Amino acid sequence: MAKQRSTDADTFRAAVRDVTPLTHTPPPVGLAKPKPRARLRKAAASARENLDEAMPLLALDTVTGDGAVTGDGAVTGDGAVTADGALSFQRGGVRTQVVRRLRRGLYPNEDELDLHGLSQTAARDLLADFIARSRDGGCRCVRIIHGKGYRSGARGPVLKTAVNLWLRRHMDVMAFVSARAIDGGAGAMYVLLRA
Repeated sequence: MAKQRSTDADTFRAAVRDVTPLTHTPPPVGLAKPKPRARLRKAAASARENLDEAMPLLALDTVTGDGAVTGDGAVTGDGAVTADGALSFQRGGVRTQVVRRLRRGLYPNEDELDLHGLSQTAARDLLADFIARSRDGGCRCVRIIHGKGYRSGARGPVLKTAVNLWLRRHMDVMAFVSARAIDGGAGAMYVLLRA
């Protein structure tokens, strides 16, 4: 058997002895891989007006005692936001498997924003800047801590309700879910940003 192997090897070497390797030729111009272009963001003519339109503030009288938002129709009925209630959202085209992985905390959190104790206006401004900065920085998954709203009293968790509404309306947000208990539970959320 060993003798057969050596003769096979010798035969192969003799066959390829006269073969010359091919020279590398560049691909034709039309088939060259295009270089990725940098994304250009549209400059906002009046950032405050656009922010008021895209992420409106909640009037305190529109938040009912059970945490449901009325009037604007953002969250009503069974979708009431409560202090210990879990939040979840997925934009059309986002697969259920992606949301399931997000809920399990399988995407690494690349940045974090804490909105505890802020007013709605300050929280909205910080959130809009944070999402824009994170997306421009290439972050895919971030964590936002909004708190559970225990100090909001009978009107329910105002900031949690507002963040829920704002993220649903923000076009750079593909999905979000309440975080795992170790990462803040119902007082925080994982947000998946547009790639």
